[in-house]
Amino acid sequence: MKYIVNSLEETKILAQKFASSLKKGDVVLLNGDLGAGKTTFTQYVFKALGVNEVVNSPTFAILKTYKGKFVLHHFDTYRISLEEAIEAGFDEILSNRDAVIFIEWSDNIRALLPSRNIIVNIKRLDDTKREFEIIDETIDN
Repeated sequence: MKYIVNSLEETKILAQKFASSLKKGDVVLLNGDLGAGKTTFTQYVFKALGVNEVVNSPTFAILKTYKGKFVLHHFDTYRISLEEAIEAGFDEILSNRDAVIFIEWSDNIRALLPSRNIIVNIKRLDDTKREFEIIDETIDN
């Protein structure tokens, strides 16, 4: 499904609807250029799922974990190789079916991903307008 949002408020509404569809074991792959809105979308989803603390990009921490309706893991694998991800135990975290996992820049760890994922492609159309494409998909590793 494709959605066009014209403001942060519309992004928040889409994120709330998306959050209501999530269940334990879901893995969400966030794709988009720098500044597209991957972290902003994640912040709104996590807030809708009951996270009360500040959610920010895990770019340098690589992984942040939050507690809301579910355990929520937020990965940013922009600066990590597959080998580093394995050494850090990402494969174990990704196999945890009791959590919901959001991954920015997932191509770097594609070989570790489960076969079923929810893909969220975000395209920046202008300063406030974004196109979200949400795909529930089975991928080949």
